[in-house]
Amino acid sequence: MELRKTFAASAALLAMGAGAASADDMRLKLAGVVPAEHFGNQILEEVVEEIEGADVGLSVTLFPSGQLGSGEELFEDASRGNVDLVHSVIYAQRDPVLEINSLPYLVSSFDEMEATYLNSDSAFNQIFAERLDMLGLKLLANAPEGFIGVVAEEVPENAASLGDKGMNIRVWSSQVIKSTVETMGFNATTMNWGEVFAAMQSGTVDGAICCTAQLAYTAFATSDVGSVFVPYGAVVENTTYYASAETWEEMNDAQREVVQTAFDNAAEKYFAFAKENEASYLSKLEETGYEVVELSDAERGAIAETVRAEVWPGIAEIVGQEVMDQLMPATN
Repeated sequence: MELRKTFAASAALLAMGAGAASADDMRLKLAGVVPAEHFGNQILEEVVEEIEGADVGLSVTLFPSGQLGSGEELFEDASRGNVDLVHSVIYAQRDPVLEINSLPYLVSSFDEMEATYLNSDSAFNQIFAERLDMLGLKLLANAPEGFIGVVAEEVPENAASLGDKGMNIRVWSSQVIKSTVETMGFNATTMNWGEVFAAMQSGTVDGAICCTAQLAYTAFATSDVGSVFVPYGAVVENTTYYASAETWEEMNDAQREVVQTAFDNAAEKYFAFAKENEASYLSKLEETGYEVVELSDAERGAIAETVRAEVWPGIAEIVGQEVMDQLMPATN
C-alpha cells in the first residue's frame, strides 16, 4: 500500500515536472527582409542554430526575404505579438523620435559608426531602446551595415555637388530623409521598399536613396534594375534586431540570455562583414555594368556641411532638442 502511494506520488511529481518543462518550451517566428543573396540571411540562420543549440526550450522558424511582410508591416506585427523576432530597418511611422535612425551625416567613418550604433551603451542605443519599449518592442541590437547612397537609372546632374539633380528619387517614410535629399538637389517621392523596383522600372521614380554598395549589388544589380550608384554616405544603413515585448516577457531568464547573446553576436558579425567588404561590392557593381560615381572627400564633406546646417534644425523640431543634444557627442 505504502509502495503504491510512493509510486503514485513520484509519478505525480514527474508529471508536474514535465508540465513545467513544456510550459517553458516556445516556438518563435523570426522574420527578415533583406534579399535572398544578402549576407544577413546567413547570419539569421546562424542565430537560429545558436538559439536552438543552447537547449533552453526554444525553437525558431526563420522567414527570410520579406516572406512575412515589409519592415513597416513587421514592426506593427511584432508590437502586437504576431511575430516574435525581427531583423529589419526601423522607420518612424509610430514615433517621430525614431527619425534619429535617418539622421544625415551623424557619423563619417566606420569607427564612429561602431561607437554610435553598435555600442549598446551609446546615447543612440539608449534612446532607441526607450522608444521601442514604449511601442511594445524590445531592442536586441542595432546592426549597422554601412553608408548608403543613391541607386539610379542614369547619372544625376550635378552628382558631386548640391545643384539641381534633375531627378526624382524614392525616399522611405521619413520627413528627415526627404528634407535631406531635397537639400542635395533631388525631388523626392515617399514609398515603401516593396514598391521601389516596379516604380523604377515603370519610370515613376528615377532612382532611390536606399542602399549600401552591398545592398545595391544584391538587390538591384543582380535583378537588372538601375545602372548607377552614387555613394553619398548620407545616412547609415542601420538594421535592427528586435523582439516583441510580449514574447520577451513570456521567456524565462535563461531563454532571454540566450536570445540576447545570439543577437549581440549577430550584430558584431553583421558590422564586421559590412566593414570588410564594402570596397569589394563597389567592384562587383562595376562588374555587372553599373557605373559607380566617384565623390572626393572634399565633395562629400561640402554636401555634409550644408545638409547639417539646413536639415538638422528641422530635425530638432521633430525629435526634440534634448534628443539632439544627447546625440551631439557623436559628431565631435
